[in-house]
Amino acid sequence: MNDWLLAFERYTLWMVWIAVGLAVSMTCAVAVGRIVFAWHEAQRRRAERHYEPLVRRAVDGDKNALHALVRSPSRYRLPIARLLIIPLVNDRDPARVAATRAIVRAMSVIPIADRYLRSLWWWRRAVALHVLGLIQVRDHTARIVAALDDANADVRGAALDALADLQDPASLPAIVVRFQDTSLQRGRRAAALAAFGSRCEPFLLDLSDVDPTNRVSYARALTICGTERSRPVLCRWTADARLEVRVAALEALAHVGLDESSALLAINALDNGETPVRARAAGALYGWTGNGNAAWHLARHLDDAWMVAVPAARSLQSMREAGRMELQACALRPGLAGVLARQMLWEADVQW
Repeated sequence: MNDWLLAFERYTLWMVWIAVGLAVSMTCAVAVGRIVFAWHEAQRRRAERHYEPLVRRAVDGDKNALHALVRSPSRYRLPIARLLIIPLVNDRDPARVAATRAIVRAMSVIPIADRYLRSLWWWRRAVALHVLGLIQVRDHTARIVAALDDANADVRGAALDALADLQDPASLPAIVVRFQDTSLQRGRRAAALAAFGSRCEPFLLDLSDVDPTNRVSYARALTICGTERSRPVLCRWTADARLEVRVAALEALAHVGLDESSALLAINALDNGETPVRARAAGALYGWTGNGNAAWHLARHLDDAWMVAVPAARSLQSMREAGRMELQACALRPGLAGVLARQMLWEADVQW
């Protein structure tokens, strides 16, 4: 028995020392990683301070500044490209995008971007993806699509941004499928679809046939890129058993636009027992002046729940004379209906 206890004690000590060694190794690895990252950031900030004035002048058309950027050391090319690209996140002015693309191409950064794509450091991979998308290097489409599976969220987001800039039809299936990927930022997913516009619509409709479980996601996507081609499908979805699908379908119809049959469907949906459905139906009738006497039906909902009454009032305001007549009649009513009607009439008088 004593021999067993001694052996157990020895093994326990070994396990403790191994655990300590692993903990120390992990601490050292984290420390080294942070030191390297801090050094990289310091180098990047130094390069940005030096080249930022040149970048601004080059974008404004200064030839001397452009020549200075082209002659810059290769190790600074990607940080310079980053200086050029980051402002485009909030400023998508076509002239600025074109000027930036010309500068980046003149700097011959593709070989450097290729090397950065293989880097262990996520920030290098992200910058490389932004650059390749901006200068529209379509022979790199497959590698950019593969980066959508990167372990780092920022790199995945950069890959989606790059595909939106690249606008290569070969990447359309990947963009449509990834619209449901919640690991990617919603705004970036929407921007990628919007970049391709109606070219995404056929893929979305095909996928919705084979994957009805995610129909609500496809309906939301069609609010971005749908056209009248989607209208019959969306009308069918308004009869779906799931509330969220019916709501999303009516929202997409508001984007696609109504015809006689879909307008009648929206008018009938105003009497639905679900408040979100009535709200989306009221919004979908915005601007509709065709058959169905939509203005009269909308006026009945000015004293409905707030989320129904407000879009109903906005839609009445958009219907010009037919809507104005109903609003004038409702303006004399007490409560919410009268308040909203008077507000819409006042806003219309100011606009007209």
